[in-house]
Amino acid sequence: MSVILHIETSTDVCSVAVSQDGACIFQKEDHGNADGRVRSGGSAEKLGSFVDEALSFTDSHAIPFDAVAVSCGPGSYTGLRIGVSMAKGICYGRNLKLIAVPTLELLCTPVLICHSEIEEDALLCPMIDARRMEVYAGIYDRSLKAVRDIQADVVDTDTYRPWLEEHPVYFFGNGAKKCMETISHPNAHLIEGIEPIAKWMSPMAEKRHANGQFEDVAYFVPFYLKDFVAKQPKKLL
Repeated sequence: MSVILHIETSTDVCSVAVSQDGACIFQKEDHGNADGRVRSGGSAEKLGSFVDEALSFTDSHAIPFDAVAVSCGPGSYTGLRIGVSMAKGICYGRNLKLIAVPTLELLCTPVLICHSEIEEDALLCPMIDARRMEVYAGIYDRSLKAVRDIQADVVDTDTYRPWLEEHPVYFFGNGAKKCMETISHPNAHLIEGIEPIAKWMSPMAEKRHANGQFEDVAYFVPFYLKDFVAKQPKKLL
């Protein structure tokens, strides 16, 4: 029995959900710009509004929270920082447990739930856009066991060849489409429209809650994968 607030801000999508015993009872989503760029200010504004609505909803129904789950990366440096900061603030303010959900595993959840056509021996490769031909990617089997660790991949024709030679591999996430022509292998399949959304966090968050797998609110940081590098605007050069 658990009630969990879910926060996801790792890409241009900002979303908040509440699950009660695994069922989604509240959700809000904002899908960002058409160009796919993360809107740091917009995400912060939307997230605050969505969280306020979620808390008002649960408070008005006298539903007490047990934990806050946050998507922990990899992804947008600014987006992750905003999401984790919000999650920590709520945990401190309401004395709640903090649960971290890996973003690439989160991307796999709607694929496993909604795409029954995927073969039993298939591998899943969620990808988050890291600009140009670079993506943050991992490779998982259908049980979400990591077949290859998460890396920042500069994609070429050989990047995933060892796995493609042995299995059908399904690529998805906002970094996948741009890579498909380069990957170009008969075992490579693209699933479009897969985004990290808060409502899909529930299965992993519930499991971590049941197992007592919580984070230290004071010291937890997102999995950025790469260090943030600030760039001077071109107009100032």
